[in-house]
Formats: sequence, C-alpha cells, structure tokens
Amino acid sequence: MRLSAAAVRERLEAALHGWRRFARWLRHWMPRGLYARSLLIIILPMVILQSVVAFVFMERHWQLVTQRLSTAVTRDIAAIIDMIESFPQGVEEAEIVRIARERLALNIAVEPGTELPPPRPKPFFNILDEILSEEIREQIRRPFWIDTVGDSNLVEIRIRLDGKVLRVYARRNQTYASNTHIFLLWMVGTSLVLIAISILFLRGQIRPILALARAAESFGKGQRTEDFAPRGAEEVRRAGLAFILMRERIERQIEQRTAMLTGVSHDLRTILTRFKLQLALAGDGPELEGLSNDVADMQTMLEGYLAFARGESEEDVGTVSLSAFFRKLAAEAELHGCAFSSEIHGEDEVLARPNAFARLLGNLVSNAMRYAKSVRVTAENRGKWLVITVDDDGPGIPEEAREDVFKPFFRLDAARNLNASGTGLGLAIALDIARSHGGGITLSESPMGGLRATVRLPA
Repeated sequence: MRLSAAAVRERLEAALHGWRRFARWLRHWMPRGLYARSLLIIILPMVILQSVVAFVFMERHWQLVTQRLSTAVTRDIAAIIDMIESFPQGVEEAEIVRIARERLALNIAVEPGTELPPPRPKPFFNILDEILSEEIREQIRRPFWIDTVGDSNLVEIRIRLDGKVLRVYARRNQTYASNTHIFLLWMVGTSLVLIAISILFLRGQIRPILALARAAESFGKGQRTEDFAPRGAEEVRRAGLAFILMRERIERQIEQRTAMLTGVSHDLRTILTRFKLQLALAGDGPELEGLSNDVADMQTMLEGYLAFARGESEEDVGTVSLSAFFRKLAAEAELHGCAFSSEIHGEDEVLARPNAFARLLGNLVSNAMRYAKSVRVTAENRGKWLVITVDDDGPGIPEEAREDVFKPFFRLDAARNLNASGTGLGLAIALDIARSHGGGITLSESPMGGLRATVRLPA
C-alpha cells in the first residue's frame, strides 16, 4: 500500500520529533564539564569493547570448551556403562572401577536396588548443568540425575541402569572450563589500570585548559591575571598565547584611551576654570546668571562623559559591605525625601571594585529616587551569583524602550533642562560596570507598580 505525501511527511515529522526528544534527554543526562566528557570518551569505548569481547568469549570459546569437555566425560561414562552391561554380573565390576579411576580419572560405584533422588531445582545460570544434561540425554539416553551446583571440585552424576544406579564422581575441570574467571579478572584488572593511567594523563591535559578559562573569566571581571602562563599541549599553548596577546592589546588600548582622556579632561577643565574665574570677576549681575548655569551644566556633562569613557577598569578588586553601602543610600534617600528600604539575604560582603560598584548601584538608585516616592533594594548573595533588585513606584519605562535606555545619551523625556533629565549616561555607565564584572542588568515591571532593575554579578 502506497502512502500519500502527507502521511510520509507526518511520519518523518514524528520520527524527527522523537529524535529531538531523545537528543534533549541525552543532553540533560550527559556531563557538562570537559573533564567528565573526556573521561566518558575514554571509558565508554573501552567498556563497550570489553563487553563485546566478553560476550564473544562466553558465547564462543567458553561454551565450546565446556561442550567438548562434557562430551568427552559423557563418552567415558557411556563406555563404562557398556562394559558393565557387557560383562557378567559381579565378575569384572571391581576391574571396571579400577580402569575408570586409573585411566579415565572417574570415581564410580554401582549401587544395586536404589533409585534416583528427586530432581534438584535448576540453577538460573549454569552453563555446565545445561550442556552436560544435553550430552547425557543425547549419548546415554537413560534417566539421570546430576549435581553441578556449589563450589565443590567434584560433579556428581547418577544414571539408572537395569535394577541398579551407576554413581559417577568427576572433577569439575574435566567437564567445565573453570579458568574463565582468570580471563575476566585479567581483563577487568587491566582495564582499571588503563583507566587510572588515562585519568592521570587526562588531568594533566585538562588543567591548562581550566587555568586558561579561569584567567579569561578573571580578566572579564576586571581582575589581574599576571600569574597566568601557557602550558599543556601545543593547541592549548597557542590558545593561551592568543589570550595573553589579546589581553595586552586591550590593556594598551585602555591605557591609551585613559591617557588621552586625562589630557582632554585637563584641557577642558582648564578652560572651564578660566570661565568660572572670569564670571567671578565680572560680578553677580542677573545677565550673567544664565552663563553661570551653562558653565555648571558643562562641568556636569564633562564629568559624566569622562566617567563613562574612563570606566573603573584600573581599580583593584576589594571587599564591599552591602549593609554599609545601603545605609549610605538610605541617608541619600532621606535628603531627597524618598522612602527607602533594603534587605540582604545571604553574605553581607562581596568581592568587587568598590568605586565602580558604588557607581553602579548609585546610578540605579538615583534614577529610581528621581522619579519615584518609594524605593526598595533587595540583595541575594547565595551561591555563585549576587542578585540585587531595585524596585520603585515611579512611572516606569515602556517595555519597547527598556533596551534603548542603556544606550549612551538616550533619554526618555524631551526636557531641555539637562540638569533635570541628566546626560543620558547613568544607565549606560551602570551596564558597562556590570559587564566589566562579568554580569549584566535587566529591566522589568516592579511589583510596586514602577520599574524593577535586576543586577546579576558573579559572587
């Protein structure tokens, strides 16, 4: 029956959906670290190979050897039965016992007038019991009873003859490949030794990669990484050397920009100082009030521009007390007539660049105080991340503009008075500082009705 194109497409989509579910399940349970994945790459093929070898050995070699040994013992027992039935009763029975013991390594006894014991329960997995029973059924074709269970070195076989029972004791290694466990022990032991050696060498190869990752992470947070040196394999050394060259280029660029900004700020501040001096000498006339305000605005804008361009990358990392900083914010809110509350969950101290951290939260809280009557700050310092949320009851920011407010010089209002609306750099500076610490800032709607700013930094 031919399927329509729609049916074929549905089956393909179902198969693709099943494959995607399996891939998601596999990704969920697979280890995420490079060290664990490398161990899995080494160990998994070894386990699969040994499983295949062990299965083939059990299925082929072990079973074949056991079958041949059981066949040989069964033939010897069949020959003894033929001798017992061929000679007159009781005439040569002692001689047959001697031949079986000396030539065939079998201890036999003929017990007249006895019956076979009741059948014993079959073991769940015993290749000897299965193969030996099959050989006795095919070659001797008489009722029998065998005992192969246990750790005894002997296997007992009882066969019912005419009016008597032949009891045979054979060594287990005559009927069974008993040295198989040696092969398994050698295989497993060798594998464990190889895995241990692989783990030692793999740790040595992974350690330089982890050092490179830590150095890159520290550099991304603005911390110093002078103690990093490329080690390991050639590819890892090349990656480490590329990181060092990249770090040096970035540091040179920052130094050049800082030097240029220092010169620019010195020149501009000199001019502004000259303006202020001339205005001071000119007196306090009402016609000069506008010019004085313009000079003050220029001073404010200049400081904001330089702070944004310079950043705080040259500052060293230190310990910052959240409670002490929140007390400063509360004092500032009191001066602005704004209700302020704060909560700290977890550790009070965090590692950050103190001035940059103060500027980051100061800009966010200052913006909230400017437009809201109540501000609440909550800090979660547990685990690997520090999460600080700033909630207010102000007018908030439209959702379509929450990405644009982080752009330099972007302002939501159209006010002409730059002192009232700022220079449009507060959030841009805050985001730049957060990213330099390895984190970020997101804006959302606050439960208080205004705006929520969420700062997420590595702890």
